[in-house]
Amino acid sequence: MFFTPARRAAAVIAAAATAVTLSTAITPAQASPQRHRLPDSKPHWLSKAKAGGDVANGAQIQFGVLLKMRNQTAADDLARRVSDPASADYGKYLTSAQFRAQFAPTQQQVSAVRSWLHAQGFDVTGTLRSGMYVTAKGTTAQVEKTFDTTMRTYHFRGHDLRANSSALSLPSGTSATVVDRIQGVVGLDQGSGLKKPADTLPGPPSGARYGVQPCSSSFGQKLATDKPEVGGKAQPYAVCGYTPKQLQSAYGIDKMIRKGYDGKGITVAVTDTFAAPTIVQDMRKYNAKYGLPQFKRHQFTQQTPGPDDYSNVDLCGGNGWYGEETLDIQAVHAMAPGAKIVYVGGSDCITGLDEAWAETIDNHTADVITNSWTDGVDDLADLGQSYVDFYTQFSTEAALTGITVNFSSGDSGDHTSGNTDPSAKTAEFPADVPYVTGVGGTSLAIGRHGQWQGEWGWQNAYAPLNGDTWGDTAYSSGGGGGASQLYAQPYYQEGVVPDSMSVLNGQRMRTVPDISMPADPNTGMVVGETQEFPDGTYWDTYRIGGTSLASPLLAGVDAVAGQKAGHPLGFANPLYYSMLGSNALHDLRAPSSPVYQVRTDYVNGLDASDGYKFQLQTIDDQSSTLHDVRGYDDETGVGSPNGTAFFNAVGGHGGGHGGGGHGGGGHHRR
Repeated sequence: MFFTPARRAAAVIAAAATAVTLSTAITPAQASPQRHRLPDSKPHWLSKAKAGGDVANGAQIQFGVLLKMRNQTAADDLARRVSDPASADYGKYLTSAQFRAQFAPTQQQVSAVRSWLHAQGFDVTGTLRSGMYVTAKGTTAQVEKTFDTTMRTYHFRGHDLRANSSALSLPSGTSATVVDRIQGVVGLDQGSGLKKPADTLPGPPSGARYGVQPCSSSFGQKLATDKPEVGGKAQPYAVCGYTPKQLQSAYGIDKMIRKGYDGKGITVAVTDTFAAPTIVQDMRKYNAKYGLPQFKRHQFTQQTPGPDDYSNVDLCGGNGWYGEETLDIQAVHAMAPGAKIVYVGGSDCITGLDEAWAETIDNHTADVITNSWTDGVDDLADLGQSYVDFYTQFSTEAALTGITVNFSSGDSGDHTSGNTDPSAKTAEFPADVPYVTGVGGTSLAIGRHGQWQGEWGWQNAYAPLNGDTWGDTAYSSGGGGGASQLYAQPYYQEGVVPDSMSVLNGQRMRTVPDISMPADPNTGMVVGETQEFPDGTYWDTYRIGGTSLASPLLAGVDAVAGQKAGHPLGFANPLYYSMLGSNALHDLRAPSSPVYQVRTDYVNGLDASDGYKFQLQTIDDQSSTLHDVRGYDDETGVGSPNGTAFFNAVGGHGGGHGGGGHGGGGHHRR
């Protein structure tokens, strides 16, 4: 059964040796004598929005109730032991049943919350297996009465969104079990996190073409001799788009495949919103064109609520998510052609995607989960406590049960837009959650023989061609990085991440990214998708990048590494950080002298009928505050996997797999 709706939060979450501790769910001492307040439950973004009207009393509202874990301190301690390669318990993960028995709410507690919701007049629509999350729905009037608030619409970021206008509280007389167990309410606030690509359902997305000729088949292969020189020499045209075989070769996957390591026995889940109706035939064409094995029976499956249960289609960008799904699945299959892939599509981008992600963990659907989306900056003023707690709890479960969770670090660099104002610098959520891997981005040079030639942090700047000269250079985009405003520094970053990168307001904080993979759209991967063009609807290819590419590429690497190790990698950050300084990783540095490419685009994005435009790309632009330096850095983390040396190092870490078992991942840039 597909489980549907969830959402957001804020407050610094302390993390000493064990990375994360949850805040208290309800603080009656701060509440009125009659009711029990839920802290940080009034959306902070309302102060930046324009108020609209009240939500109709009879309108149906879906929401979720997050229940606290038990024994959080013990959970953190065990998560560290099973994830630390130096621990005797490394790889001895809990099964899902063991997690529920030790750390999830008891059945009595879950039943008490469900009964309370029924008593308030709500329909209880679902409960995750762990009992940590219960969904319900009811009318606006019921919501307002139960939580003592008014539901209103607000205009924010170009959308009309629903939100509670005041802090939430529970009625007087609510049992102590319910009061003590409820961590928060999610889903009433639609503005806490819009994860959105472009276009709308139904039908294929609008077509566009990127990576057009003139372009290079490998890095630096074709020189732009007809364009202005830079530094006294012609610069190369950007790569047309790397193929799966080129990426396999650059990261040593081809050698691993020849040894029988292709990700077989490992399952990777891809989470996104909605579902591309042409994904099966698109993959078949892609695999045939680029020499990948076709999916075997049951190797690719999908879990979606179905088109009749999708919601907020226009608000979420509808079929713009089709390209995200296509990119993610093709990237995973490119790097791990033997792994199983499960696509999990959320019912929307407001709550459904979060809940689809949580259910994938709760059901142990996969060994690796890649999530190529973010909620943007982890600004305390925009997040709500319940939402942060939601991600903290379910990522803790993932770490305990041996699931690797990758999140794209974002495509906006340090959020300073090319200036060096340190006050504007911030990381993105959920990539900064301590129990997930924040995947940063690189610009990758692959030579004519498929060899890794070089790799730098992805921070792009472009200068347009104006006549016979290059114009002024302006920062464009880059892999996300920086210090979290939400989480203190976890144990695996202690003594590794420099204070210059991690300290905020006098405290060492969680810093991202953790590790990086290719994301520069000018050294991106070629993908194939059915799109609607002016001359018809058909399958075509284009080049694409962004940390939306980096996360699924790493998921494929994780799958091959897990097969080589003999057990899933589980929470992989301690493993990655233990490799720092070894030949298992490329310790990436900024180029010693500027590296350029000439990017070609159609003026109209489709064909040459309106001519071409050209831009000079500066690779690893130094105008942001993110820089790749020796050791850990907040542009590329610990670096990138170094081919077979990486896989051999992973295989050298033993550990007894506890047998969690499974039942059966920014916005991309082109």
